[in-house]
Amino acid sequence: MRHEDVVEVLDQPLARELLGSAIPARLAYNGLDGFPRVVPIGFYWNGAELVLASVSYAAKVKALVANPKVALTIDTAEPPWHILLVRGSASVEIVDGVVPEYLAASRKGTPEDQWGAFEAEVRSLYKQMARIAVTPEWAKLIDFETTLPSAVERAIRERAASS
Repeated sequence: MRHEDVVEVLDQPLARELLGSAIPARLAYNGLDGFPRVVPIGFYWNGAELVLASVSYAAKVKALVANPKVALTIDTAEPPWHILLVRGSASVEIVDGVVPEYLAASRKGTPEDQWGAFEAEVRSLYKQMARIAVTPEWAKLIDFETTLPSAVERAIRERAASS
């Protein structure tokens, strides 16, 4: 998919809403044993990358260094379902302390009156973190009102052609 097309999808109002939400992304990647994995994870969209964070020695960190190809889904829980699908490549950087985007992602879903205690706990827990930056290379937005999964769109076209 051309970069301009990816940017166009991610700039749609519904995509921006999902990217700014407290909904966890579901990160799909291949484990070192070759089996696929999907994990819910907080994220922060900085306008160019989806930034995730993890403890530096997590299994997913080692797997992403070995194979950076990933897919992410951010979706709502009730109809009409809104789904943002993203595929891309992850880069991993081990940083001292807490990844700033981890705090920004956490702030989206943490009540203000609990923020201070949460931040203090996080800063005392993580001496190092992995900053995982996913650069989108493909994106699709499905709202089940104006857009549908590709296979459903095809079925509708085929039904119309046979009528």
